[in-house]
Amino acid sequence: MARSMISTLLLVVLLAAPVVAQEAAQVVVTPVITTSTTAIGQPISLPRTNAEILASIYEIPVGVTLPVHKHPYHRYAYVLAGRSRVVATDSARTFDYAAGDMVIEIVNAWHYGVNIGDVPVRLLVIDQVEPGHGNTVIER
Repeated sequence: MARSMISTLLLVVLLAAPVVAQEAAQVVVTPVITTSTTAIGQPISLPRTNAEILASIYEIPVGVTLPVHKHPYHRYAYVLAGRSRVVATDSARTFDYAAGDMVIEIVNAWHYGVNIGDVPVRLLVIDQVEPGHGNTVIER
């Protein structure tokens, strides 16, 4: 009888262990941004045809200034590390970003970025383009 009771108790403990572990591990969702416009207020729109998604990790060394460029399609970036500044050359507006920020890039407007911090800027960049197209045009 005692053996049966111990076996039953052991079985209950073993079966309950995953439930306790599941209760302890909870998924946490932290919203980063919700928007329908770019940094300068342009509406976000989809490509005319089926979209192709390009995802890349960019690393911008300390003190580096990117060339003046524009994006014909929407580009989104999540700042993984560092601090950067984006300057819209037509309006001279500036936007500062740091680790944890979401960047909704300017579309079809000349701008450039600068690493303004003391560590490399690391970005997860997601481009939403028409299939087979790139998303950066360098000013000549």
